[in-house]
Amino acid sequence: MAGKIGLGRVDSIATVTLSNPEKLNAIDAAMWRSLREALQHTATDARVRCVLIRGAGDEAFAAGGDIEEFGTVRASIDDALHYHETLVAAALDAIRHCPIPTVAAIRGACIGGGLEIAGCCDIRIAGRSARFGAPINRLGFSMYPGEMAGLLDLVGPAVLLELLLEGRILAADEALAKGLVSRVVDDAQVVDEALATAARIAAGAPLVARWHKQWVHRLMNGRPLSEAEKRAAFDFLSTDDYREGMDAFFAKRRPRFTGH
Repeated sequence: MAGKIGLGRVDSIATVTLSNPEKLNAIDAAMWRSLREALQHTATDARVRCVLIRGAGDEAFAAGGDIEEFGTVRASIDDALHYHETLVAAALDAIRHCPIPTVAAIRGACIGGGLEIAGCCDIRIAGRSARFGAPINRLGFSMYPGEMAGLLDLVGPAVLLELLLEGRILAADEALAKGLVSRVVDDAQVVDEALATAARIAAGAPLVARWHKQWVHRLMNGRPLSEAEKRAAFDFLSTDDYREGMDAFFAKRRPRFTGH
């Protein structure tokens, strides 16, 4: 049975589910394509203020790419380039560049492609039994550079090389210490904590969330801000949400943000 990507929404929180339960949610080629489409669709939905990404069931977030199909999808260099650039890297870029905040809820295996997906999310909530790694050195192939970008931004070259060169599988506490995850909770609390995190994000001004993501990504390229960019940092002054936030503060009431 082929895997699939589920997409649903409750109020302002969208949930993307990686589902291939017979293979610990391993991501096949069709799922990579659907994952990109799901993120692109969600990014244009004005009702969505946070995206939650999780694996189906309790045993895995995703245990990597579907190795059983590698003999066909990567049979030649051209095939491999199409698979890793057009399918995998494109899906990861859709997560990294999604203007809406993303939260990963991680239980069980978060390996290879699953780790790449989680690494592209803004916040990662892991269960205590979750495990992380990319032991592809044992399979004789390397991680495609376009797939390294999210992990490199997240943990830097030293930790990424440690993961790739040694091929170790890390427990949740070590992953937390190395910056791979944002926080660790009991397994039974992962989804609830991820939803609570998404709710806190959704309660804030959505334009501000988008701007914070935009500026963090912009600052990471190391170039000084131009004068035009510095002025653009104050675009919030002309928004309805800014006026609402200030009015609510002085009136001591909960703000009602509209995204305008």
